Amino acid sequence: MHTGTVFNIQHYSVHDGPGIRTIIFLKGCPLHCRWCSNPESHYSGPEVAFNAGKCIGNECKICFSKAPNSFKWDDEQQLPIMLENKSETVLYAAKLCPAKALTIYGKNMTVEEVVHEVEKDQTFYSRSEGGVTFSGGEPLMQADFLKDVLQECKKRSIHSAIETTAYAPWREVQSIFRDLDYIMVDLKHMDEDKHIEWTGVSNKNILENLKNIYAEFPNKPIKVRTPVIPGFNDEPDTLLAISEFVKKELPTAEYELLKYHRFGLNKYAFIGKEYTINRDVELSENRFEEFKNIVR
Repeated sequence: MHTGTVFNIQHYSVHDGPGIRTIIFLKGCPLHCRWCSNPESHYSGPEVAFNAGKCIGNECKICFSKAPNSFKWDDEQQLPIMLENKSETVLYAAKLCPAKALTIYGKNMTVEEVVHEVEKDQTFYSRSEGGVTFSGGEPLMQADFLKDVLQECKKRSIHSAIETTAYAPWREVQSIFRDLDYIMVDLKHMDEDKHIEWTGVSNKNILENLKNIYAEFPNKPIKVRTPVIPGFNDEPDTLLAISEFVKKELPTAEYELLKYHRFGLNKYAFIGKEYTINRDVELSENRFEEFKNIVR
């Protein structure tokens, strides 16, 4: 069986599919959405995050001594500056950090290890009609591993769901979705140029896959979701266009708007990335409720 790279496992979730669920976050994503709350999911392999607030500086310097090409010393702050976060040496240094200022996002796991985590909550699944949800990142980037885990879950009668961008070759979507019980797909914008500007990829593959998903699996429950992002798609006409596409092409699918948040903001600095959305821009609750009423 294949192995996969997992960056988080969340137990007892009630927001990622029906019932109480275990969420398996798989690493790697072809989209780089500017608002992403999981920037550590973009790169497909393990990587190191540095939280300077936890670093004990001159009292330690283990990272500097074990991975000298990955850090430089800031004499003014008396702290290391991380220059890269993916090499074997920096990953090794992170394991030795006594203050836990260095942490590793991403762990290689076997199918058996993931299924074991999922089985821990099986009592809650039966009582709440819950199960396991595969999220990311983009789970379809690890299609072979995901297929193996899904088949093991199916043998154990564990309800399975996916949170996906649907940005993948149709053959992979088709293969994976056959074994799923519940499907959640994000659709962010109908305008291709805007989609490329804010996510890094075209939306053509996503739109085509959505049509194919409904045609191939009309009896599977499908939820299409749109995160409402200030400056990107927070206009009535933009959201109406998405809503109308869903009504036309996936007539029995549920459609949901998701409110913009900045929960993952600190993680950008931890892994040396820039958060490029204006931090002062908010989406008010009243405005969000207006949008929800418009697309009903």
